[in-house]
Amino acid sequence: MSKSLLTLDGVGVTYDDKRVLHDLSFTLLEGEIGCLLGASGCGKTTALRAIAGFEPIRAGRIAINGDTVATVADHWPPQRRGVGMVFQDYALFPHLTVAGNVGFGMTGVASAARRRRVDELLEVVGLAGYADHYTHALSGGQQQRVALARALAPAPRLLLLDEPFSNLDVELRERLSQEVRDILKSRGMTALLVTHDQHEAFALADKIGVMEGGRLRQWDAAYALYHEPADRFVADFVGEGAFLPAEVVGPGELVFELGRRNCRAMQDCATGSKVQVLLRPDDVLHDDASTLQARVVKKAFRGAQFLYTLALPSGATVLSLVPSHHDHAIGESIGIRLEIDHVIAFT
Repeated sequence: MSKSLLTLDGVGVTYDDKRVLHDLSFTLLEGEIGCLLGASGCGKTTALRAIAGFEPIRAGRIAINGDTVATVADHWPPQRRGVGMVFQDYALFPHLTVAGNVGFGMTGVASAARRRRVDELLEVVGLAGYADHYTHALSGGQQQRVALARALAPAPRLLLLDEPFSNLDVELRERLSQEVRDILKSRGMTALLVTHDQHEAFALADKIGVMEGGRLRQWDAAYALYHEPADRFVADFVGEGAFLPAEVVGPGELVFELGRRNCRAMQDCATGSKVQVLLRPDDVLHDDASTLQARVVKKAFRGAQFLYTLALPSGATVLSLVPSHHDHAIGESIGIRLEIDHVIAFT
Protein backbone atom coordinates (compact mmCIF):
# COMPACT_ATOMS: atom_id res chain seq x y z
CA MET A 1 0.00 0.00 0.00
CA SER A 2 1.39 3.41 -0.98
CA LYS A 3 2.24 5.80 1.81
CA SER A 4 1.50 9.50 1.97
CA LEU A 5 4.31 11.55 0.48
CA LEU A 6 2.69 14.99 0.81
CA THR A 7 0.02 16.01 3.31
CA LEU A 8 -1.59 19.40 3.78
CA ASP A 9 -3.85 19.64 6.80
CA GLY A 10 -5.89 22.84 7.27
CA VAL A 11 -3.21 25.06 5.70
CA GLY A 12 -3.79 28.80 5.65
CA VAL A 13 -1.60 31.56 4.19
CA THR A 14 -2.03 35.28 4.75
CA TYR A 15 -0.66 38.26 2.78
CA ASP A 16 -0.89 41.70 4.42
CA ASP A 17 -3.67 40.53 6.76
CA LYS A 18 -5.62 39.06 3.82
CA ARG A 19 -6.14 35.29 3.94
CA VAL A 20 -5.31 33.83 0.51
CA LEU A 21 -5.45 30.13 1.43
CA HIS A 22 -8.27 28.79 3.58
CA ASP A 23 -8.14 25.40 5.32
CA LEU A 24 -6.34 23.66 2.45
CA SER A 25 -6.25 19.89 3.01
CA PHE A 26 -5.26 17.03 0.70
CA THR A 27 -2.92 14.04 0.51
CA LEU A 28 -0.66 12.94 -2.34
CA LEU A 29 0.52 9.34 -2.22
CA GLU A 30 4.02 8.18 -3.07
CA GLY A 31 4.36 7.91 -6.86
CA GLU A 32 1.24 9.96 -7.59
CA ILE A 33 1.11 13.06 -9.75
CA GLY A 34 -1.21 15.72 -8.39
CA CYS A 35 -2.43 19.01 -9.78
CA LEU A 36 -3.93 22.18 -8.35
CA LEU A 37 -6.23 23.57 -11.04
CA GLY A 38 -7.84 26.97 -11.07
CA ALA A 39 -8.07 30.43 -12.55
CA SER A 40 -5.51 33.17 -11.91
CA GLY A 41 -5.65 34.42 -8.32
CA CYS A 42 -7.27 31.29 -6.88
CA GLY A 43 -4.28 30.55 -4.61
CA LYS A 44 -2.75 27.56 -6.41
CA THR A 45 0.73 29.08 -6.83
CA THR A 46 0.68 30.31 -3.24
CA ALA A 47 -0.01 26.72 -2.16
CA LEU A 48 2.94 25.49 -4.21
CA ARG A 49 5.23 28.14 -2.71
CA ALA A 50 4.12 27.20 0.80
CA ILE A 51 4.92 23.53 0.13
CA ALA A 52 8.33 24.48 -1.28
CA GLY A 53 9.11 26.62 1.77
CA PHE A 54 9.03 30.04 0.07
CA GLU A 55 5.95 31.17 2.06
CA PRO A 56 5.24 30.70 5.77
CA ILE A 57 1.86 29.29 6.75
CA ARG A 58 -0.49 30.91 9.27
CA ALA A 59 -2.57 27.82 10.03
CA GLY A 60 -2.37 24.06 9.69
CA ARG A 61 0.48 21.71 8.87
CA ILE A 62 2.51 20.52 5.86
CA ALA A 63 4.26 17.14 5.94
CA ILE A 64 6.62 15.68 3.31
CA ASN A 65 7.56 12.00 3.47
CA GLY A 66 6.40 11.82 7.08
CA ASP A 67 8.35 14.90 8.23
CA THR A 68 6.36 17.91 9.40
CA VAL A 69 8.09 20.71 7.48
CA ALA A 70 5.73 23.59 8.25
CA THR A 71 3.48 24.67 11.09
CA VAL A 72 2.70 28.09 12.49
CA ALA A 73 5.57 27.65 14.96
CA ASP A 74 8.13 25.79 12.80
CA HIS A 75 9.24 26.51 9.23
CA TRP A 76 11.82 24.36 7.46
CA PRO A 77 13.77 26.28 4.79
CA PRO A 78 13.43 25.06 1.18
CA GLN A 79 16.81 23.32 1.14
CA ARG A 80 15.80 21.01 4.02
CA ARG A 81 12.56 19.83 2.43
CA GLY A 82 13.95 17.59 -0.32
CA VAL A 83 11.85 19.32 -2.96
CA GLY A 84 12.68 19.98 -6.62
CA MET A 85 11.07 22.89 -8.46
CA VAL A 86 10.36 23.63 -12.13
CA PHE A 87 9.51 27.30 -12.53
CA GLN A 88 7.15 28.85 -15.07
CA ASP A 89 9.99 30.72 -16.83
CA TYR A 90 12.41 27.75 -16.37
CA ALA A 91 14.96 30.04 -14.57
CA LEU A 92 17.90 28.57 -16.48
CA PHE A 93 21.38 30.11 -16.21
CA PRO A 94 22.35 31.55 -19.63
CA HIS A 95 26.07 31.54 -18.85
CA LEU A 96 26.07 27.77 -18.16
CA THR A 97 25.82 24.91 -20.62
CA VAL A 98 22.98 22.42 -20.50
CA ALA A 99 25.19 20.11 -18.41
CA GLY A 100 26.11 23.00 -16.12
CA ASN A 101 22.44 23.82 -15.56
CA VAL A 102 21.40 20.23 -14.89
CA GLY A 103 24.28 19.62 -12.47
CA PHE A 104 24.01 22.98 -10.71
CA GLY A 105 22.17 21.73 -7.62
CA MET A 106 24.24 18.60 -7.10
CA THR A 107 26.47 19.98 -4.37
CA GLY A 108 28.90 17.67 -2.63
CA VAL A 109 28.90 15.16 -5.51
CA ALA A 110 32.19 14.15 -7.13
CA SER A 111 32.60 15.49 -10.67
CA ALA A 112 32.64 12.07 -12.33
CA ALA A 113 29.46 11.00 -10.51
CA ARG A 114 27.86 14.34 -11.34
CA ARG A 115 28.63 13.92 -15.04
CA ARG A 116 27.19 10.39 -15.06
CA ARG A 117 24.02 11.66 -13.40
CA VAL A 118 23.73 14.56 -15.85
CA ASP A 119 24.23 12.26 -18.85
CA GLU A 120 21.63 9.83 -17.49
CA LEU A 121 19.03 12.57 -17.04
CA LEU A 122 19.69 14.14 -20.43
CA GLU A 123 19.05 10.70 -21.92
CA VAL A 124 15.81 10.42 -19.93
CA VAL A 125 14.47 13.81 -21.10
CA GLY A 126 15.50 13.27 -24.72
CA LEU A 127 18.48 15.67 -24.79
CA ALA A 128 21.39 13.26 -25.12
CA GLY A 129 24.11 15.03 -27.09
CA TYR A 130 23.09 18.50 -25.88
CA ALA A 131 25.31 18.61 -22.77
CA ASP A 132 27.69 21.24 -24.18
CA HIS A 133 25.02 23.46 -25.78
CA TYR A 134 23.95 26.76 -24.21
CA THR A 135 20.32 27.15 -23.24
CA HIS A 136 19.70 30.32 -25.29
CA ALA A 137 20.20 28.22 -28.44
CA LEU A 138 17.47 25.74 -27.45
CA SER A 139 13.78 25.77 -28.30
CA GLY A 140 11.17 26.39 -25.61
CA GLY A 141 10.39 22.70 -25.37
CA GLN A 142 14.07 21.83 -25.01
CA GLN A 143 14.53 24.47 -22.30
CA GLN A 144 11.58 22.97 -20.43
CA ARG A 145 13.28 19.56 -20.57
CA VAL A 146 16.52 21.05 -19.20
CA ALA A 147 14.56 22.60 -16.33
CA LEU A 148 12.95 19.22 -15.59
CA ALA A 149 16.31 17.42 -15.66
CA ARG A 150 17.82 20.03 -13.32
CA ALA A 151 14.95 19.60 -10.85
CA LEU A 152 15.36 15.80 -10.92
CA ALA A 153 19.15 15.83 -10.58
CA PRO A 154 19.37 16.04 -6.74
CA ALA A 155 16.84 13.14 -6.49
CA PRO A 156 14.16 15.12 -4.63
CA ARG A 157 11.46 13.41 -2.63
CA LEU A 158 8.86 15.65 -4.23
CA LEU A 159 8.82 17.56 -7.53
CA LEU A 160 6.83 20.81 -7.83
CA LEU A 161 5.96 22.32 -11.22
CA ASP A 162 4.63 25.87 -11.53
CA GLU A 163 2.66 26.28 -14.82
CA PRO A 164 5.44 24.33 -16.56
CA PHE A 165 4.03 24.50 -20.11
CA SER A 166 2.43 27.94 -20.16
CA ASN A 167 5.11 29.43 -22.46
CA LEU A 168 4.69 26.74 -25.12
CA ASP A 169 2.29 26.50 -28.06
CA VAL A 170 -0.76 24.26 -27.71
CA GLU A 171 0.50 21.32 -29.79
CA LEU A 172 3.87 21.18 -28.01
CA ARG A 173 2.19 21.63 -24.62
CA GLU A 174 -0.02 18.59 -25.17
CA ARG A 175 2.85 16.42 -26.38
CA LEU A 176 5.22 17.43 -23.57
CA SER A 177 2.52 16.94 -20.94
CA GLN A 178 2.30 13.26 -21.84
CA GLU A 179 6.09 12.91 -22.17
CA VAL A 180 6.69 14.48 -18.75
CA ARG A 181 4.08 12.17 -17.22
CA ASP A 182 5.84 9.16 -18.76
CA ILE A 183 9.22 10.36 -17.40
CA LEU A 184 7.88 10.92 -13.89
CA LYS A 185 6.03 7.60 -13.82
CA SER A 186 9.07 5.69 -15.11
CA ARG A 187 11.13 7.07 -12.22
CA GLY A 188 8.42 6.62 -9.57
CA MET A 189 8.44 10.35 -8.82
CA THR A 190 5.82 12.07 -6.71
CA ALA A 191 4.93 15.43 -8.22
CA LEU A 192 2.52 18.32 -7.86
CA LEU A 193 1.89 20.89 -10.56
CA VAL A 194 -0.28 23.97 -10.75
CA THR A 195 -2.05 25.05 -13.92
CA HIS A 196 -5.09 26.92 -15.21
CA ASP A 197 -5.38 24.51 -18.16
CA GLN A 198 -7.68 21.57 -17.46
CA HIS A 199 -6.50 19.65 -20.54
CA GLU A 200 -2.97 19.81 -19.14
CA ALA A 201 -4.24 18.69 -15.74
CA PHE A 202 -6.13 15.75 -17.27
CA ALA A 203 -3.10 14.69 -19.34
CA LEU A 204 -0.64 14.72 -16.42
CA ALA A 205 -2.32 14.16 -13.10
CA ASP A 206 -3.66 11.20 -11.17
CA LYS A 207 -5.44 13.50 -8.72
CA ILE A 208 -6.66 17.04 -9.37
CA GLY A 209 -7.72 19.69 -6.89
CA VAL A 210 -10.08 22.37 -8.22
CA MET A 211 -9.43 25.65 -6.40
CA GLU A 212 -11.51 28.80 -6.13
CA GLY A 213 -10.99 31.80 -3.86
CA GLY A 214 -8.19 30.14 -1.91
CA ARG A 215 -10.30 27.07 -1.14
CA LEU A 216 -10.15 23.51 -2.44
CA ARG A 217 -13.56 22.65 -3.88
CA GLN A 218 -12.80 19.03 -4.79
CA TRP A 219 -9.73 16.74 -4.76
CA ASP A 220 -10.36 13.76 -7.01
CA ALA A 221 -9.46 11.87 -10.17
CA ALA A 222 -10.25 13.60 -13.47
CA TYR A 223 -13.08 11.15 -14.23
CA ALA A 224 -14.84 11.95 -10.96
CA LEU A 225 -14.42 15.70 -11.40
CA TYR A 226 -16.07 15.48 -14.82
CA HIS A 227 -18.82 12.94 -14.11
CA GLU A 228 -19.34 13.42 -10.35
CA PRO A 229 -18.58 17.07 -9.51
CA ALA A 230 -18.97 17.89 -5.83
CA ASP A 231 -20.72 21.21 -6.41
CA ARG A 232 -22.01 23.59 -9.07
CA PHE A 233 -18.68 25.47 -9.26
CA VAL A 234 -16.72 22.31 -10.14
CA ALA A 235 -19.41 21.27 -12.61
CA ASP A 236 -19.14 24.64 -14.38
CA PHE A 237 -15.33 24.83 -14.25
CA VAL A 238 -14.43 21.33 -15.41
CA GLY A 239 -15.40 20.36 -18.93
CA GLU A 240 -18.40 21.63 -20.82
CA GLY A 241 -22.07 21.15 -20.14
CA ALA A 242 -25.51 22.65 -19.76
CA PHE A 243 -28.09 22.70 -16.98
CA LEU A 244 -31.77 21.92 -17.45
CA PRO A 245 -34.47 22.67 -14.86
CA ALA A 246 -35.97 19.57 -13.27
CA GLU A 247 -38.46 18.63 -10.55
CA VAL A 248 -38.16 15.93 -7.90
CA VAL A 249 -41.22 13.66 -8.27
CA GLY A 250 -40.21 10.89 -5.88
CA PRO A 251 -37.24 9.60 -3.86
CA GLY A 252 -34.29 10.31 -6.14
CA GLU A 253 -36.52 10.56 -9.20
CA LEU A 254 -36.38 13.59 -11.49
CA VAL A 255 -38.47 14.79 -14.40
CA PHE A 256 -37.12 17.27 -16.91
CA GLU A 257 -37.63 18.17 -20.56
CA LEU A 258 -35.65 15.22 -21.90
CA GLY A 259 -37.22 12.55 -19.74
CA ARG A 260 -37.34 10.91 -16.33
CA ARG A 261 -34.21 9.77 -14.53
CA ASN A 262 -33.05 8.57 -11.11
CA CYS A 263 -30.42 10.59 -9.23
CA ARG A 264 -28.87 9.18 -6.05
CA ALA A 265 -27.82 12.64 -4.85
CA MET A 266 -31.49 13.74 -4.77
CA GLN A 267 -32.63 10.73 -2.72
CA ASP A 268 -33.43 12.86 0.32
CA CYS A 269 -34.74 15.86 -1.60
CA ALA A 270 -38.42 16.68 -0.97
CA THR A 271 -40.95 15.90 -3.68
CA GLY A 272 -41.72 19.03 -5.66
CA SER A 273 -38.24 20.51 -5.19
CA LYS A 274 -36.81 22.38 -8.16
CA VAL A 275 -33.29 21.32 -9.16
CA GLN A 276 -30.85 21.66 -12.08
CA VAL A 277 -29.68 18.60 -14.04
CA LEU A 278 -26.17 18.66 -15.53
CA LEU A 279 -25.84 17.29 -19.06
CA ARG A 280 -22.40 16.85 -20.60
CA PRO A 281 -21.94 16.88 -24.39
CA ASP A 282 -21.34 13.12 -24.37
CA ASP A 283 -24.68 12.57 -22.57
CA VAL A 284 -26.66 13.87 -25.57
CA LEU A 285 -26.37 11.54 -28.58
CA HIS A 286 -27.39 12.22 -32.16
CA ASP A 287 -29.98 9.62 -33.20
CA ASP A 288 -31.81 9.89 -36.53
CA ALA A 289 -34.39 7.37 -35.33
CA SER A 290 -35.35 9.39 -32.25
CA THR A 291 -38.64 11.28 -32.13
CA LEU A 292 -37.05 13.78 -29.73
CA GLN A 293 -35.91 16.69 -31.88
CA ALA A 294 -33.57 19.64 -31.25
CA ARG A 295 -32.54 22.50 -33.50
CA VAL A 296 -28.89 23.28 -34.30
CA VAL A 297 -28.14 26.86 -33.18
CA LYS A 298 -24.32 26.73 -33.09
CA LYS A 299 -21.63 24.35 -34.31
CA ALA A 300 -17.89 24.12 -33.67
CA PHE A 301 -15.73 21.85 -35.83
CA ARG A 302 -13.21 19.83 -33.80
CA GLY A 303 -11.77 17.55 -36.43
CA ALA A 304 -13.23 14.15 -35.59
CA GLN A 305 -16.34 15.74 -34.05
CA PHE A 306 -18.68 18.68 -34.13
CA LEU A 307 -19.72 20.30 -30.87
CA TYR A 308 -23.34 21.27 -31.52
CA THR A 309 -25.36 23.68 -29.40
CA LEU A 310 -28.94 22.44 -29.68
CA ALA A 311 -32.14 24.29 -28.81
CA LEU A 312 -34.91 22.21 -27.26
CA PRO A 313 -38.61 22.97 -27.82
CA SER A 314 -38.66 24.99 -24.56
CA GLY A 315 -35.81 27.20 -25.80
CA ALA A 316 -33.30 25.70 -23.35
CA THR A 317 -30.03 24.59 -24.93
CA VAL A 318 -27.81 21.52 -24.53
CA LEU A 319 -24.46 20.52 -26.02
CA SER A 320 -23.78 17.41 -28.06
CA LEU A 321 -20.59 15.87 -29.50
CA VAL A 322 -21.37 14.33 -32.89
CA PRO A 323 -19.02 12.56 -35.36
CA SER A 324 -17.95 15.10 -37.96
CA HIS A 325 -19.41 13.22 -40.92
CA HIS A 326 -22.80 14.28 -39.52
CA ASP A 327 -22.50 17.84 -40.83
CA HIS A 328 -25.81 19.56 -40.06
CA ALA A 329 -26.70 23.13 -40.96
CA ILE A 330 -27.57 25.89 -38.53
CA GLY A 331 -31.32 25.85 -38.09
CA GLU A 332 -31.68 22.16 -38.98
CA SER A 333 -33.53 19.85 -36.58
CA ILE A 334 -31.92 16.55 -35.61
CA GLY A 335 -32.96 13.59 -33.49
CA ILE A 336 -31.33 13.16 -30.09
CA ARG A 337 -31.45 10.76 -27.16
CA LEU A 338 -29.91 10.68 -23.71
CA GLU A 339 -27.30 8.18 -22.59
CA ILE A 340 -26.29 9.06 -19.02
CA ASP A 341 -24.34 6.82 -16.64
CA HIS A 342 -24.38 9.29 -13.73
CA VAL A 343 -27.24 11.76 -13.34
CA ILE A 344 -25.91 14.84 -11.55
CA ALA A 345 -28.23 17.50 -10.19
CA PHE A 346 -27.88 20.48 -7.89
CA THR A 347 -30.47 22.31 -5.83
